[in-house]
Amino acid sequence: MAVLTNLLNRILFPIIKPNFQKLEEQLSKKTIIITGASYGIGESLCKLIANIDCHLILVARTKKKLEEIQISLSSQKATIQLYAADLRDVNQLDNFLNFIQSYHIDIFVNNAGISICRSIMQSLDRRHDFERTIKLNYLAPVSLCLALIPKLAQSHGQIINVSAINVLLAPTVNWAAYQASKTAFDQWLQCATPELRNQYIHVSTAYLPLVKTRMILPTKAYQNFPALTPVQAATIICRLLQTKKRQYKPWWIIIGQIASVLFYGIWLKLTTYSIKRKK
Repeated sequence: MAVLTNLLNRILFPIIKPNFQKLEEQLSKKTIIITGASYGIGESLCKLIANIDCHLILVARTKKKLEEIQISLSSQKATIQLYAADLRDVNQLDNFLNFIQSYHIDIFVNNAGISICRSIMQSLDRRHDFERTIKLNYLAPVSLCLALIPKLAQSHGQIINVSAINVLLAPTVNWAAYQASKTAFDQWLQCATPELRNQYIHVSTAYLPLVKTRMILPTKAYQNFPALTPVQAATIICRLLQTKKRQYKPWWIIIGQIASVLFYGIWLKLTTYSIKRKK
């Protein structure tokens, strides 16, 4: 099983590494904000670029974990600054926005996110599921972008949004809170992109498939699915940093997008039937 999974990973997710020499030249002396930096993709990204002479502002809820990362990377070239905050909390978010006002910002990596897999019928008394996903996956990055746009325009900087292939595909049962909130920010950013480009701000989106992080652990069905490692996902982000390309998405996603349009009616019937069988 493991051999088959590894083979599928190589076929489905071929990873093109960035030119790290060019990446070092581009990021040298730059100030980079990375949200969700304490675990998973964010932590791996920090480690990949820590040996570049840049200024990393790492944001996450878990102060202790951020401090562990800072200590582990203390011998590297990057200057690492920590800010512990729950970006779902309006006061903590506002405090962070005030904190960054005194800095020249070159790059914003929107990586923080929350995932919930739960049916609507199990969510009837859980309005907070939708509130916390919309706050972290949509409202917080919008607020950060609004505050950072003048700075990024001045530095001719870059916004990288760490998104998911879900937003490109047909809506999926049990993922209403997550998919709606991730799609909301993706749409906001796409709407804003022409204006941002006129301000000389590069916008890149990483539409990632499943990644083996803490976020997927509660969903047992995903444990044996082909998936990226956090390091592979971080490598994709590094390539977007280096190339400034508009997006990354797996080569096969176009097939899924076409199928989502042509066969949505069939998909709806199949998922409805599947739910009935589980009752």
